[in-house]
Amino acid sequence: MNVIFMKGASLLLPKRPSNMLAFLTASHALLYKPSRRPPAVPLTTAPRSVPKMQTTKATPKRTLSTHPKIKPDGTIHHLKANITPSPQPSHPQATTHPPPPFEPPLDKHGKVMLKDMTLPEMERWVEEILGQKRFRARQLWQWLYKPERLAISFDEMSDLSKSFRLLLKEHARITVLGLNSIHQSKDGTRKLTFRLDAGGVIETVLIPAEGRTTLCVSSQWGCALNCQFCLTGRTGFKRSLTTGEIVEQLVHSMRLFGDQSQITNVVFMGEGEPAHNLDNVLRAVDAMTHEQGLQMSPRKVTVSTSGLIPEIRRFAEESKANLAVSLHATNDELRSWLMPINRKYGLQPLMQTLREVFPRRRGQQRKVMFQYVMLKDVNDSLEDAKQLLRLTAGVPCKINLIQFNWHEGSEFEGSSEETMESFQRYLSGKGMTVTIRRSRGDDEMMACGQLGTLGALQPPRMKVPPRYAQAVSRTGSTA
Repeated sequence: MNVIFMKGASLLLPKRPSNMLAFLTASHALLYKPSRRPPAVPLTTAPRSVPKMQTTKATPKRTLSTHPKIKPDGTIHHLKANITPSPQPSHPQATTHPPPPFEPPLDKHGKVMLKDMTLPEMERWVEEILGQKRFRARQLWQWLYKPERLAISFDEMSDLSKSFRLLLKEHARITVLGLNSIHQSKDGTRKLTFRLDAGGVIETVLIPAEGRTTLCVSSQWGCALNCQFCLTGRTGFKRSLTTGEIVEQLVHSMRLFGDQSQITNVVFMGEGEPAHNLDNVLRAVDAMTHEQGLQMSPRKVTVSTSGLIPEIRRFAEESKANLAVSLHATNDELRSWLMPINRKYGLQPLMQTLREVFPRRRGQQRKVMFQYVMLKDVNDSLEDAKQLLRLTAGVPCKINLIQFNWHEGSEFEGSSEETMESFQRYLSGKGMTVTIRRSRGDDEMMACGQLGTLGALQPPRMKVPPRYAQAVSRTGSTA
């Protein structure tokens, strides 16, 4: 048998001619029959995509190349890593502006009022404007506020260079209040009056007690709230005090009486509504509690408000000092008469705010202090006590019952001792913490609600609700 090769196929040729026809037929079918193999993939088909490894933008992209790399010494390395940084997205660069120059607080003569500044502000002033080292500001701050120093002249600042003290004398001043008078009551309470630069007098009260001494400071000259039972509210509003004017009430008192008794507590319950001057009150509290300043404990500083809700929230966020709220009524009708601010911030929104704010952050005040002045036949009944219990439900709180202190022109009378104690017993029996604040210095008009002096212009008296008409005798005009 012979073998033939055709188109890449090998065939065996038969020996007999009779089989030649069958052979040719089979070979033709083999050679020309269409292939059953699957068609080849066209070269234009896209290759299978392979997921790429994700890299951070800062990671350089490394590629290997077999292209010869020539080193400085002439040798060739055929495998050399090409390290090229990944392209970074092009963003337009933000334009940075330098901070504005610091503008210190100035008096009418152009001198810097040192106690109106915080420590960071004083550092900027000393460094940027006076051209001194930053640590000089800390030295100056300590001379102003350290309890053992409390300097009132630059000559006392012995560790400051003479040139720096001369510079301070030329450009700055220490004190902003002038001591006007000191009055003392039979129980040892003292009232200090201070002259303001632009005229006017504010009052501060020093209250000694067993185991502590409390200073009651003013935050404003006069008050805009027109509370009907308070003399200060009847004097009207003149202006808010600066940070220095608030802080100096404590500084002067410490200088005058620090050797007799250490001031352990500060309360913002003098003239004015602290929440109406919150910026300066917060800065003053910072100076009082600063570890390099007057070193008062934040738990020994209490700021009182009549219930301004936005300011309560801000104070709770920004200050570690305690908060007290003047309540004085258990329903909106009565409170809107006694305290007109209730027409803007009613009792229910106020209570809800306090439920959300208290207890405050760990290590801070757990219970808000409610102040409640006791007015005969107005807010001192057993029913008032029950309403007070319902009103404050869910609010972590303490109640401070305050004796009413009479002043000229007032139409109210204070509750009797027996009524106050009965009120206290009922609330205490329901699990509340209740104290009674006895009057101090009322014989010399220095007790709670007696500060300030009536002028020719006074805010109008509020109209008495009909059901309280029998409890008061009207002596002024109504609104």
